[in-house]
Amino acid sequence: MSKRSEVDALLTRSRQFLETAEHQYERGFYDLAAFSLEQALQLYLKAKLLEYGVDYPRTHSVRRLLELLSEVLPSEAWRNNVNALTEEYLLELGMLEDAYITSRYVLREFRREEVERLMTAVKRVMERVR
Repeated sequence: MSKRSEVDALLTRSRQFLETAEHQYERGFYDLAAFSLEQALQLYLKAKLLEYGVDYPRTHSVRRLLELLSEVLPSEAWRNNVNALTEEYLLELGMLEDAYITSRYVLREFRREEVERLMTAVKRVMERVR
């Protein structure tokens, strides 16, 4: 698979997870929506890293992926933008990582308000990391 086709596949899967999260949220499946939001952002950031010629690491940490992305961006303004997003949504990004871990190993219930914040954060990061 070429890099471009892998990027496209990751972006498609990311969009599908985001749509799935929206559907799960509407149905009241907040735990699943949180997990889907984490997957959407994780895959999106990995696609962006590939676009910049970086093979993404095998990590599920969206904070780490954002850190890596800020290291490879071509302009200081873009790096500052990503760093500001990471700071602005530090708690939400941590909650997303919790959503990934708790979906597999420990039961954790997410509330509607938490998922609303997560959805806002994910969409905002995706919009600003274009």
